[in-house]
Amino acid sequence: MIKKPKNIRLVKEEIADFYGKEVRVHVDMGRNRTADFTGRLTGLYPALFTVTPDDKNYRGKTSYSYSEILCGEVKVRAR
Repeated sequence: MIKKPKNIRLVKEEIADFYGKEVRVHVDMGRNRTADFTGRLTGLYPALFTVTPDDKNYRGKTSYSYSEILCGEVKVRAR
């Protein structure tokens, strides 16, 4: 199946729809390592976005660039 081509502008618009909502994040860290967690999308910036995890043991926020979504390293879905 051929994927529909995307660009950064479309990725930013899709992420902006999740702002303030609960999301599920899947991160591919390479070498067969992945991380899955749920959290709230709390920040939108020109080059990246931040997600605050629901896990109480996790400190701080996580940030990802829009290009990581475009390349398929990070996937964000509504919860």
